[in-house]
Amino acid sequence: MTDTTANFYHIAAVGEIRYIVGVDGGGSLTRARLTSLDGSVLGYGEAGPSGLSQGVDQALSNTSEAIARAFQAAQLSPPPEQQCAVGMGLAGTGISARSEEFVRRACDYGVLHLDSDAYTALVGAHLGQAGAIVIAGTGSAGLARHADGRRISVGGWGFPSGDEGSGAWLGLRALCAAQQAVDGRALVGPLARAVCEITGATRNEMLAWEANATQFSYAQLAPAVFDSAAADPKAAELLYAAATALHTLVAAMDSTNSLPICVLGSVGRRLQPLLPEQTRVRCVEPASDAVNGAVLMIRADLAKT
Repeated sequence: MTDTTANFYHIAAVGEIRYIVGVDGGGSLTRARLTSLDGSVLGYGEAGPSGLSQGVDQALSNTSEAIARAFQAAQLSPPPEQQCAVGMGLAGTGISARSEEFVRRACDYGVLHLDSDAYTALVGAHLGQAGAIVIAGTGSAGLARHADGRRISVGGWGFPSGDEGSGAWLGLRALCAAQQAVDGRALVGPLARAVCEITGATRNEMLAWEANATQFSYAQLAPAVFDSAAADPKAAELLYAAATALHTLVAAMDSTNSLPICVLGSVGRRLQPLLPEQTRVRCVEPASDAVNGAVLMIRADLAKT
């Protein structure tokens, strides 16, 4: 579907800009890169999570801290915020109310552009040119930017209803396979044994584990699928199903089969060799990362002002 999320702007003092900052924020980490107006990298900083789904207060605090640490790494005192043009790619921008609140409360920056972390990853991977990305880590999603400027977003509906081909998606299916082995509906193979080492091997233990499991918990089962695939047909079957799911994201984004594709995320990278050939032959290495994508995004904005 056409991507209508994100793209939240605030412009206050373009003429005062002295520094450009790119920020990439997700559910576990926030990274900031400080650059001069001429593009020289001055410093880098990190802080805790800033995905908006975990709260606007936390996102504001950790993005500010990451930026402050980037200035500290550059041995610079943080200037007035009006002198900073900041591009941010944060997880959770699909809920407009959260994004609008974040931008409203972060409005001291001279220029601020908030977009999704997927979009800044896309910009970084293809240096702002037309292309597509498939991200598969704990969750999964696909995003494409076509030559005419259209953005197409697919997947990313969240666990358990979506995130096909992700670590959590694999982990849930690995748990199902292990449960079937425990109660005698399937053979106990390497995958079931590996899962049981994490969840416990009895009905009570598995039910207790499941009752407290989060999306992240399920994703922690995914390595067992990869590690068991050579010896367990069920594990191999799950990996091919996951790769097929990622392929369907690509097909939905680009019916012309013409865009270059970057496969990102720990799970996606491991699944890439299993993708169907028509997708695999279009895969390219990402040119840069999401933090640089955020820098490129805000630079493009400044070039238009």
